[in-house]
Amino acid sequence: MARRARPVRVLVDMDGVLADFESGLLQGFRRRFPGDPHVPLEQRRGFLAREQYRALRPDLADKVASVYEAPGFFLDLEPIPGALEALREMNAMDDTEVFICTSPLLKYHHCVSEKYRWVERNLGPQFVERIILTRDKTVVSGDLLIDDKDTIQGLEETPTWEHILFTCCHNQHLALPPTRRRLLSWSDNWREIIDSKRTTVQQE
Repeated sequence: MARRARPVRVLVDMDGVLADFESGLLQGFRRRFPGDPHVPLEQRRGFLAREQYRALRPDLADKVASVYEAPGFFLDLEPIPGALEALREMNAMDDTEVFICTSPLLKYHHCVSEKYRWVERNLGPQFVERIILTRDKTVVSGDLLIDDKDTIQGLEETPTWEHILFTCCHNQHLALPPTRRRLLSWSDNWREIIDSKRTTVQQE
């Protein structure tokens, strides 16, 4: 009998890919600090909002951090358009394993439980069982990692996964080398990316 090919394992980031972190952060900042300057989404550059706000004015770094460290922030984030439908479809595909792979804040007191509750609220309890919470995604085994962070580093210099850059306001200006792929949104052809990886997996 022919050996059945193993499933393609897809790791999907949460903030900026499933949950709209950037819009939630900007709205929260403007609501709490209406008299302070802010960074419009179209001007966001770099993964860490805190560093861009620090460059704008040093005291703004702690202020913007206080927004995403506050209770309720992660729980109340709106889903990225098309994300929930794409994840459900992906999870129903034959020979495909889907996990939500997300990094908690160092100040994790509200963040961790709210991420779990957000997934249960928006995707249901079956996806709660598919959450991988880690500060180092390079040690997680997978074939694809869909993530909005442009550079992902950790203990493993060569992770098992291919990093697919999910387009977000802070990375849309970046030019990727020819070997790297990005998803422009969940309306982009993510199915084709999975199918191309399936071909590689079947050849192993």
